[in-house]
Formats: sequence, structure tokens, C-alpha cells
Amino acid sequence: MCGFGPGISSGVAERFGKEGFAVGLVARSADRLDAGVKALSAKGIQVAAFPTDLADPAAVKRLVVQARAKLGPVTVIHWNAYGEGASDLLAADAGAIRAVLDVPVVSLLSIVQAALPDLRLSEGAAVLVTNGGFGKIDPEIDAVGVQLRAMGLSLANAAKDKLSGLLHARLAADGIYVAQLMVNGTIKGTRFDKGQANLDPRVIADRFWSLYTARKEIRAEIA
Repeated sequence: MCGFGPGISSGVAERFGKEGFAVGLVARSADRLDAGVKALSAKGIQVAAFPTDLADPAAVKRLVVQARAKLGPVTVIHWNAYGEGASDLLAADAGAIRAVLDVPVVSLLSIVQAALPDLRLSEGAAVLVTNGGFGKIDPEIDAVGVQLRAMGLSLANAAKDKLSGLLHARLAADGIYVAQLMVNGTIKGTRFDKGQANLDPRVIADRFWSLYTARKEIRAEIA
């Protein structure tokens, strides 16, 4: 679960863990990871934590080696991490703009490349990607992205959408299922929840599970 936190990834980790998966939690915050391990372990789920900076492609590749050694071959990747920054693209320098794409493009691709030997040999292999509505190609959404100073996030989500589609097309012949779920709303229990959040992470987790088991949809949405 790359980009682990108290929202979507926590729900997905529990959902897949209850189905018998050994779960690896990945984030920078050791405290967040420790809390996640304790909560999931208490529910009988095999879980391990891997503190990692997901903006660092080299660290992401080391993560795959560590996870394989501790939990066994990688069969499912859930990429819940996202890129942000460069809130105003016209004011951002080249380094900030490149950095926006580090997590949703460079590192997502890096983990797939590193895990590819495992995925190709695993029955039911999958790459599941969380995305957000700012990535939609729509004039009204673009205007909101500018207004809310989420231009970098919008660019990152759009790039992640395209990468997910390309990976699906490239990996389908290997039996590796790639799909993204675009989440249009605010997740309850996260730092973005100011009391008006409309999406329960457990419902999103169930949607990811249904995508995984049906293995048909490439792009899905939930609101």
C-alpha cells in the first residue's frame, strides 16, 4: 500500500488483508506506519511496514527488494501516493514542475519495473492506482484547479491517468491487470476532512476489491 495513511489506503489494506493477502505499508512517517501495523495486526492481518520516500525512484526499487524478502513475491501494487506542489504553474520553476511528476509518474513506473519479475509469475497480479478528479480533461475542472491553486496536482493526476492506461495496454499480454479508480470527493478521516467529507474509505476499498476480482474495467470513478 504505497502512500499509506488513515484514508483510502488503510481501507484497502484491511480489505485485501482480510482476503488473505500479506500487506506491506509504505510511507515516510514511521509513526503512521506503526499505527497501521498495530491496527491491522490486531485484526489478524499479516502486515509489515516499509518507511520509504516515494518521491525517490531508487528508494522505491529498494522497497521492492525489502518487501519481497519479508513478505514474499509482490502480487498486487496499490499506488495511493500522489504528486503536488507547483500550485501556480506560471510561477513555478522547472525543478518544481519536474518534482510534481516524481511520485505519480517516475516512482509509479519504477515500482512496476522493479516488481515486474514477480508480477509476471503471479496469478492474479495487478497494479491498482488511486487517482483524483483534478486529472480530468475538462474546462470547468481546469478552472477549479486554477482557482484552488491545485495546478500541479491537476497536472500530476492527468499524467497518472495516462500512465495507468499505457501500463494496462503494455502489461495485459502478461496477465497483469492495471486499473485506476478516480475518486471524486473528500475522504472521511483524512486531513482534508473538515466535517463535510462524503466518501467512506471502506466503500472505496470495496470498489477496489470488485475491480480487482472482476478484472474488466480500466478506469472507474466513485463519488
